[in-house]
Formats: sequence, structure tokens, C-alpha cells
Amino acid sequence: MFSVSLFAQVDTTKNAPVIVFDKTVYDFGTIPYGSNGTFEFTFKNDGKDPLIIKDVQKSCGCTGVDWTKEPVKKNKSGVVKVTYNTKIVGPFQKNITVNSNAKTPTVVLTFKGEVKSAPAEQTTEPAK
Repeated sequence: MFSVSLFAQVDTTKNAPVIVFDKTVYDFGTIPYGSNGTFEFTFKNDGKDPLIIKDVQKSCGCTGVDWTKEPVKKNKSGVVKVTYNTKIVGPFQKNITVNSNAKTPTVVLTFKGEVKSAPAEQTTEPAK
């Protein structure tokens, strides 16, 4: 005597949000010391259920992050804004990790560039 049990699997991802970024890598190129080091990664929800970004983790204290906090409905867009401290001279490459309720819950975004040296202080001493 034996018994067979069958369980139906429910596809919970069928209506799940789908996060699609316009780009996942941004290159600032060479930027001046102390200039604007801000970029917005734009994303769209290609799923059915509302997309919620739960958290964005940065890789160092030299980076600030902000993101769309309200749920993003189907076919609507949001942003993840990064700000790099451009008073740190030299090349950089940083990652941020976006955690959401999407089908693929974790996305890593990268930004890179190089900050030029600060301009030398000019003295205005009279010529001798």
C-alpha cells in the first residue's frame, strides 16, 4: 500500500514587478575637482504589480544615494540618484546595490570617472 500526494505550484512571479534600468553603468568621464558629481539612474516597472525599492546600499562613504520611495506602478518610472564626492582626486569606480520586490530583487549599478586635481591657488604678489 502506498499513497501519492500532489501539490499544485502557484506561480507567484507571474504578476511580480520587473525593474528595468535605462543603463546600469555610468561614466562621468573626467570631471573637475569640486564639480557636480550627481547622476540619476532611471528605471521602469515592466511588471504588473507595483515596484517597491526596499533599500539602496552604497559601497563607501564617498557616495550619497536617494531613490523613488513611493511604489512605482506598471509602466511608470522612478530614479536612483547617486552623488559622488568630487573633492576626492583621482580615478574612481563605485557600485550601489538596489534591493526591491522585483522578479530579480537585486541589481548592481556602477558609476565611474576621474576627478581632476584641484586648481593651484594663485597668488597675487606684485612683481619685483
